[in-house]
Amino acid sequence: MGDPKKHRKKYSKPRNKWQKERLEKELNIIGKYGLRNKKEIWRLQSMMSNFRGRARKLLSLSGEERDLVMKELNNRLNKIGLLPETANVEDILRLTIEDILERRLQTMVFNLGLAVTIYHARQLITHGHIAIGGQRVTSPGHLVKRNEENNINYSQNSPYSNPDHPMRNI
Repeated sequence: MGDPKKHRKKYSKPRNKWQKERLEKELNIIGKYGLRNKKEIWRLQSMMSNFRGRARKLLSLSGEERDLVMKELNNRLNKIGLLPETANVEDILRLTIEDILERRLQTMVFNLGLAVTIYHARQLITHGHIAIGGQRVTSPGHLVKRNEENNINYSQNSPYSNPDHPMRNI
């Protein structure tokens, strides 16, 4: 089990550090989604790798066991909002890192128009101006679940919650 105070890395670094294509792609993703560093990309890539590995393992299972594991994986991906309930193994294997990045709170706040830029969205979240269902969230990397999408708004005690605030009229 290990010591509860010891944190484990939730990502793995790329094997080849200096691939020009990968570096350019990561830099474009950082700029488009307003990420802080490449560790955020690597963490999401590890998550995608885990989902894909579980889907590939499904192909080797048979009958009831396969249906049970597929239902469990499908429920998890549906709850996150990545796939519909009727998804199959091919849909899981087709997922990309951009699909997960679109589910981050930072991206959602920007797409809802609560922030002027993607970096402004990150700042609003870290400073506690954004709430989901009345509960303040200060992590820009929070993956918004499907049932939380419609509850994203400004926090009650944030100055941005006032409709006359100058930033709301931009």
